[in-house]
Amino acid sequence: MWVARRFLSSVAARGQYGGRLGLFWRLQHWPFTELELRYLQCTCCWRSRVPVANFETLNATISSTAELCKEDNRALDECYTSEQRDVILRLLNNASPSELAGVKLLRGRKSINIVEYRTKNGPFKTLESLVNVPLLKHKSAVTVFNSILNPVKKEKKVKIQLAKFIRPEVDRSWLEDAASVVSLACGTSKIAWAHVDRGMMVQDWQQVECPNFLKGTYMASAYLNDVSAVVSRLPSADFYIVEKFSISVQNTALFPVMAHMRAVEAMLFALLEPRNTPTESNIPPRVLNMMRAAVGRHFGLMVGESRTSGAQTIQQLMTESVTQKLPRVNFPPEMLVKYRNAFQLGSRKGGEELCDALLQAVAFYELLSESSS
Repeated sequence: MWVARRFLSSVAARGQYGGRLGLFWRLQHWPFTELELRYLQCTCCWRSRVPVANFETLNATISSTAELCKEDNRALDECYTSEQRDVILRLLNNASPSELAGVKLLRGRKSINIVEYRTKNGPFKTLESLVNVPLLKHKSAVTVFNSILNPVKKEKKVKIQLAKFIRPEVDRSWLEDAASVVSLACGTSKIAWAHVDRGMMVQDWQQVECPNFLKGTYMASAYLNDVSAVVSRLPSADFYIVEKFSISVQNTALFPVMAHMRAVEAMLFALLEPRNTPTESNIPPRVLNMMRAAVGRHFGLMVGESRTSGAQTIQQLMTESVTQKLPRVNFPPEMLVKYRNAFQLGSRKGGEELCDALLQAVAFYELLSESSS
């Protein structure tokens, strides 16, 4: 801006147009047409204009800018009806910074500047007064006003789709009709399960030591004995949900653990699934997989791609069951007594498998409810 003014001043000082100084006189000896006053728009304030001579080299730029900025000469209040002005001013004068941040161009410092300005100077009485707020000028103010009058409606998205956490895919109606489920979580030395009904009442919650897991070579008969002993103790339910680990195949150090998990998972599927079900019958699979990462995201237990312990979440659920009128999960009194100290820091009585089994059952019902809404 300063450079432009100095340049034009120097031209005016040195120019001799027919013996007179100025920018508006015809040159006696130059073949140029009569000079006319033109304006350059200042992009930093939108109201200041710099007069320049009608040089042909600037004609195209100046004329196109003048055509685009004709509406800028009008007061902002004249561009809207009285009803529209009332709607805009009502929001600008009453909305909090977080509410203002929902308007286009008003995120971050701009929304704070609006609140600070109206606190210091009082409510906005005209639309034109908004350009006095730092970082908000004529063009951005128009965008803000139009965004207030025509807000963009955002569709509510389901956090986790049903097909993303259950395998194989099962018709939603079958899942919604389930009276109860048994959730199973397998560890390196234990298998735990939680039997939970649709009313979020925990019917059974146990774990069993499996002495043959990860002992030397994978002996199929030894694994089968341990898994069969667990299956024989499982209560009856509409669905059995087996936790599905996501172990990267690139981590070769975890190959033994991955092979162990897959072997136990395959045996659970084989022992729990009815054997004589016709493939053409309209009967859903009885055993399902649920993604471990989906449960972790549901309870906020994920750190990057890794899942942290759910012991603190279990403690919270148990506390809420006796302190709240409508708890998230209901526990029988004897179960609370049995596990009240099992998930404290440093305790050896509990186990991550117990936590994982119960959290998976709770997440199943809650995610099913969310995806249905």
